[in-house]
Amino acid sequence: MTRTARGRTESYREFEIYCGRRAVRTTWSSSPLQAGIDYLRSLGSKADEIRILGPDTVTWRGARFVAVPVLRPRRDGP
Repeated sequence: MTRTARGRTESYREFEIYCGRRAVRTTWSSSPLQAGIDYLRSLGSKADEIRILGPDTVTWRGARFVAVPVLRPRRDGP
C-alpha cells in the first residue's frame, strides 16, 4: 500500500506496461501482475492465451509484457 500525505492508504498504484523497451500504456492497478493482465485483456485477448512468467511479467502470443511502478518525486519535503 502507498501512504498519502494525510495518512490514508491507497491500494492502487500507477504502473507503466512495457513490451521490450517500449512503454505501451500507463495504468492504475493493485499489482504489477494484475496491470499486465488487465492490459492484455483490454486488447481482447482471452485468459487462456495469457501466460504468467513472474510477479510482474506476462506473455501473449510470443510478446513479453512487464509492469513497472511509476516513481514520482515526493512533495512533502526532504
